[in-house]
Amino acid sequence: MNDEAQRGFTLLEMVCVLAIVALLASVALPDLPRQTSRPRLQAYALQAVTLLKSDRAMSMRIGLRVDTQIDTARRLIRSGDGRAALRLPEDVGFQAVLPRSCQHRPALAAISFLPDGLSCGGAITLSHADLSLEIRVNWLTGRVDIVPRALAHG
Repeated sequence: MNDEAQRGFTLLEMVCVLAIVALLASVALPDLPRQTSRPRLQAYALQAVTLLKSDRAMSMRIGLRVDTQIDTARRLIRSGDGRAALRLPEDVGFQAVLPRSCQHRPALAAISFLPDGLSCGGAITLSHADLSLEIRVNWLTGRVDIVPRALAHG
């Protein structure tokens, strides 16, 4: 055989190159910053709603007030029984509008649910890039909803 007949790459050489590329990617990818995507932001909002609705149901089931703790400094939403919690990443905007008191007692950074299904209300806003979602807890009915919000540009 002459040299011109052997110009291409062998299968073994191609497999070796792919293995090296895969190895480099597995080392380099974990160091890349991970940003929250639109679907992930929506998933965070759904997790928060699930946690809030669970606390409302627990309050009605046990017949006592249940407080969902909202800690914007620690980026944490914690259920009233302390078993479930949602920690939000740094790249997600996290704000809360909460009542100062509930049933003549301080609310202490919480959304409170009452045994009759009512609540003291509140709103949590999660935002990233061009999407902002507001989780609203109706003060009268205790209903929990997600409402998209327009972001102010400028």
